[in-house]
Amino acid sequence: MANAAQDVTKLPFEKALAELEAIVQKLERGEVSLDESITIYERGEALKRHCETLLKSAEARIEKITLGADGKPTGTTPLDPDK
Repeated sequence: MANAAQDVTKLPFEKALAELEAIVQKLERGEVSLDESITIYERGEALKRHCETLLKSAEARIEKITLGADGKPTGTTPLDPDK
């Protein structure tokens, strides 16, 4: 499973999310055996963690544009300065 987790960390967000959605659909439809369900569930958990990490990273990079009295941008500040 370690290799599968490493593979997950190399995926871009969109591909990881698409794979996670496909896993959820398979599990919901009951298309796989019990053993395979456990295996893909574990991969799904790794994909979920990876997506959460990427989202947190993107959120940290979002900045709030500050405007001067004249309404023109004067710079940026962190979206959440407490973090």
